[in-house]
Amino acid sequence: MAERDGSSLMDRTVRDFLAELASDSPAPGGGSVAALAGAVAASLAAMVGRLTVDREEFREHEAEVKAALTRADQLREELLELVEEDTRAFQRVMAAFRLPKGTPAEREARRSAVQSAFKEAAEVPLRTAELCLQGLRLARLMAEHGNPNASSDAGVAALMAAAGARAAALNVRINLDSIRDAEAKEDLAARIDAVIAEVEELERTAEAGESPSP
Repeated sequence: MAERDGSSLMDRTVRDFLAELASDSPAPGGGSVAALAGAVAASLAAMVGRLTVDREEFREHEAEVKAALTRADQLREELLELVEEDTRAFQRVMAAFRLPKGTPAEREARRSAVQSAFKEAAEVPLRTAELCLQGLRLARLMAEHGNPNASSDAGVAALMAAAGARAAALNVRINLDSIRDAEAKEDLAARIDAVIAEVEELERTAEAGESPSP
């Protein structure tokens, strides 16, 4: 498969990416899928924005929608990079476990490398979750102020962004179990909990028909 020969995941066809995902290789895995879900959400939000801007009937919120559209395009690229980075982070964990451990010095170096790799393996999906949350905010804005003919697309964007955040959170939390640095572990846990709490709040206000808090 292409990832094994070093090529970019995002340079493949959808079919080839899914074939790699379905293979016996553990990466790409759930973390990359979480980032891809967020990128899909950002893309849909951008589409709704482009169906809204420069149309007379939507002038009232033109500036707000244009700014959201610009951010959605940026977000898509950032999340696509995290599709790749999540796989690289997993590979760094595996590489750390392969380090020699024949002497006390080697064992200590290996232990340090493994812990560093696990922290990174938690930080990457945390960043994914934070960006997916941004995507959810943009989708909510597009649903509220975008072209109503694309309201279902904004809704799908919101669902994909929320799914991406929750999927990324699973990957953060599974790596927390392997981190020995209590302070780092507590910080990572608090940050992912805050992301999911806001995702849930945005979903609650959407169901209640309320506007999101500024």
